[in-house]
Amino acid sequence: MPDFEFENKYPSQIIVGVDEAGRGPWAGPVVAGAVIIKDQKLNDILLSGLNDSKKLTSTKREILYEQLFAAQNLGLVAIGIGQASVAEIDELNILQATFLAMKRAIENLPERPDFALIDGNQIPKNLCCRCQAVIKGDAKSYSIAAASIIAKVYRDRLMSDLAKQYPFYAFEKNAGYGTAAHIAGLKMHGVIKGIHRLSYKPIANFLAQ
Repeated sequence: MPDFEFENKYPSQIIVGVDEAGRGPWAGPVVAGAVIIKDQKLNDILLSGLNDSKKLTSTKREILYEQLFAAQNLGLVAIGIGQASVAEIDELNILQATFLAMKRAIENLPERPDFALIDGNQIPKNLCCRCQAVIKGDAKSYSIAAASIIAKVYRDRLMSDLAKQYPFYAFEKNAGYGTAAHIAGLKMHGVIKGIHRLSYKPIANFLAQ
């Protein structure tokens, strides 16, 4: 379970946790969340729920997402969200697009952090602050866990909105991953440029057929 061990290594500094959602899907943007927990005495129920977003049910993630934004309204946390488009993913590659989304999430915070805890084993270049990579950070740091929930829920909602425009790919259920329903949609209705990631091999294969 996450805690504040990493945050507490940097006392008297503003620490932000950063994580992403959407590196693997065949469609849609990649999204990053950035969260500063300004008060470590945050609601115990909220803190106890924070964890790697992949370990939580969608209902639990939605509840925590709303609770985090409510905490921001009370001045207890600060939230930033950034994304990189499908065009940027295809142009830059998914790793660099993920870094771009992370950079944008930090820049979209209402205040500038002193230090960033980045989920994973690599860090973006040219951030506005110093940073540290934390492998499996969403299971170790409350700030990163919160960021993972923000990124995941925000992206899932984006994909649900896309499903209303493009109802044949089950985006509201698969979030753009290559499920059977998504593949069936591709076979029947083809690739949507600007929505599907043309640089991804499965999508490139559909285009080549």
